[in-house]
Amino acid sequence: MSLRPPAPRPCESCPYRVDVPSAVWSFADYEKLRDYDDQHGPRMMQLFQCHQVDADSDQARLCGGWVGCHGADSLGLRMAVLTGSMDPAVFAYESPVELFASGNEAADHGQAEMDDPREAAVRLMNKIARSRPGVIGVES
Repeated sequence: MSLRPPAPRPCESCPYRVDVPSAVWSFADYEKLRDYDDQHGPRMMQLFQCHQVDADSDQARLCGGWVGCHGADSLGLRMAVLTGSMDPAVFAYESPVELFASGNEAADHGQAEMDDPREAAVRLMNKIARSRPGVIGVES
């Protein structure tokens, strides 16, 4: 199954969005973002899917925040375009919301309040848990 292009706007829980609270996703999920900054790392050929749908869903799409942050710097995305599995128009993607400049910045922000998530983070986690049971969630 191939991924669809990103949504026009990164989702409200996107870990690359500057305005998303810290600690919405797991420490390990944030740690993965760092790997996409390294063009020689373990994820250099991988694409990053939006967390809002299951990987095997026909609605699976690229993460808009990831495309907005990494775009043409991503070897995996360049290869997807070269092999024809992704439209070259993906390189023109521009996020209408502010994104972190790197996976490291996004991960640092996301992991900063892991021990004591703010109420906004807990609300967002619970919203995700209601729409995607088993993915995430904290009840308070």
